[in-house]
Amino acid sequence: MRKPRDFDADLKALEDKARGLKARKVRQLGELVIATGADALSADELVGALIVLAETKEAGKMEAWAKRGAAFFQSRARRNAPTTDRNTDGTPAQPGGAQPASSRKGAT
Repeated sequence: MRKPRDFDADLKALEDKARGLKARKVRQLGELVIATGADALSADELVGALIVLAETKEAGKMEAWAKRGAAFFQSRARRNAPTTDRNTDGTPAQPGGAQPASSRKGAT
């Protein structure tokens, strides 16, 4: 005969996993803020910028931001990767790496 399933233990394990994933997400968001240099902004400035980003529905702007973000990650990967693993997909990155939008005057 089969052993009955312990739903309480399964639920606790899922809750623990969800808690761990949420903590990982928060840590990674903090790492992104630091890596982009956005930690130099005040909390109010950062929240305001994120609200504008979240409210934007213009596909052109969102696509441009996505390209810039991809270039940022590719430039970081190239700096951290051995020379044999650099940019194997053929996608060019921005020269000198992507700069955070907060470092440019008038950037939106």
